[in-house]
Amino acid sequence: MKYMMLIYGAEDAWTDDERRACMADSMVVCDELAARGVFLGASPLQPVATAATVRVRDGQSLVTDGPFAETTEALGGYYLVDLPDLDEAIAVAGRLPPAQKGTVEIRPLVPMEGLPPDRPVLGNTVDGSRTAFLLLCYDDEAAWQAAGPEALDSARKEGLGLARQLSDEGRYLGASPLHPAATATCVRVRDGRRLITDGPFAETHEALGGYYLILAEDREAALRLAAQHPGARAGAVEVRPLFDMSSLKEARV
Repeated sequence: MKYMMLIYGAEDAWTDDERRACMADSMVVCDELAARGVFLGASPLQPVATAATVRVRDGQSLVTDGPFAETTEALGGYYLVDLPDLDEAIAVAGRLPPAQKGTVEIRPLVPMEGLPPDRPVLGNTVDGSRTAFLLLCYDDEAAWQAAGPEALDSARKEGLGLARQLSDEGRYLGASPLHPAATATCVRVRDGRRLITDGPFAETHEALGGYYLILAEDREAALRLAAQHPGARAGAVEVRPLFDMSSLKEARV
């Protein structure tokens, strides 16, 4: 089973030195997971102040600065792993350095035939003049349930078409829908004890339903691509640039 682990925490909870040490320690865990053949990708995100949220209403793209949800603890990064089951995912989440001060939300991915092959990325990836962005797709799960399975299937097919378009343009790094928020599990580590709770990190009307990892020339180009996602018409798509890990990578060589 493939899982996305979402890292939430207060940005002011870490000093610059602590944050760099956390990233370095996280890279060690990534290396260990890669050696086991279960690592798919990971990256911290740029600060939440760099976020923008896109909604499309009546054919018009509406962009607001800031994240989808204004919370004290913000999304600061992600891991993608392929593990046998949730118990193993919980064990890995408990080992992640950010769990010491924040929360790791575990979400299983929905298998989807026809998606282009992922291009794993650790940190900010620059392809020529293009930079990596994470698009977080939020929607109202109850509204989709009311619309019926055919409506959801149609939206996913449209999203699949967007993924193929991005792949043809060399912009695609990865994408997947997520299982409903009710399947989420949160892991925290406090004073050496692992604390597990069922449910997502934040109980919001619109829940995270999937993600895209893309390459774009700049923020404006990423926002235009986000507006093409069908979820932007019914929900919202948050755009976050990935953190540049090149200096930390070079320091390890």
